Amino acid sequence: RMATTPKIPIMLTIPQVAMALSISRSSAYELAHQKRFPAMQVGSRIVVPKERLISWIDERVSQGIT
Repeated sequence: RMATTPKIPIMLTIPQVAMALSISRSSAYELAHQKRFPAMQVGSRIVVPKERLISWIDERVSQGIT
């Protein structure tokens, strides 16, 4: 994981989240509006901090959540 994450920006846009998770943009926007997803509003944009996204993925994998 550490070898690939430096190329990922510190803050990801929703289209970047969609690409990283291999999901559609509309699914990424739906995910971004869920309470437990680490998205935040910056001006008119929704962004996701890279480290929080990685932690969110790790948590879901360890709990067996799909």
